[in-house]
Amino acid sequence: MNLELDGKKALVTGSTAGIGFAIAKALAAEGARVIVNGRTDARVNEAIASIRAEIPSAKLEALALDLSKAQAAAEAGERFSDIAILVNNLGVYAPKSFEEITDADWASIIETNFMSGVRLSRYYLPRMKAANWGRIIFISSESAVNIPVEMIHYGVTKTMQVALARGLAETTAGTGVTVNSVLAGPTRSEGVEEFIADLAKTKHVTPAAVEKEFFTTGRPGSLLQRFATPAEVAALVAFVASPLSSATNGAALRAEGGVVRSIF
Repeated sequence: MNLELDGKKALVTGSTAGIGFAIAKALAAEGARVIVNGRTDARVNEAIASIRAEIPSAKLEALALDLSKAQAAAEAGERFSDIAILVNNLGVYAPKSFEEITDADWASIIETNFMSGVRLSRYYLPRMKAANWGRIIFISSESAVNIPVEMIHYGVTKTMQVALARGLAETTAGTGVTVNSVLAGPTRSEGVEEFIADLAKTKHVTPAAVEKEFFTTGRPGSLLQRFATPAEVAALVAFVASPLSSATNGAALRAEGGVVRSIF
């Protein structure tokens, strides 16, 4: 299927690894001009080289900025003012009991997971409306619905993203702009790979055994019964970013392996 993305400029925040990297690669494969973002030049350049190794024709640009910072978001807007597709993927997580989550922890995770998207959307949404075309996509999580008891603050920020996406979508009525969120589920990202490997060593079992135990006890409701690949999530995002998804607006779309049991 031709997603009609050739030449469209996309900014994917936090795109040097994991789901963000897979999204950047998927958009590049469809001919989009992709801005790869990370906190350091080294990470960004490494990601760009990796994408080009698989897609020699990829049209890529670098943006080495910590977009959890307000000034960095402003600088991104100054350097790239004509973004047609904004994928708010930047996010962090940290298992911590509720009683131990400090005000500083709350402020930090909200700045990264939520405010980064607020600031960039505030800049690019009016420009998309003026052009009468654009896509804003928030990479949320099944944790937005199934708030994880081991990291409540993370789940709350993911719920905030879904609410923000819906609210912004309401402002796009009658335009060619859409705003959606994608709820990813347990995904085999760089961090998850390291976590599984470390846990397997600690328990003296194989990584496969750790994964099986996770879906038996941690996410027993999963229909997929395995970690999704970043590419599987990216495939949905690429479609939502395309002109073909014009009838999808204000939606919370799922790529979470059936962990969320509600039908709406």
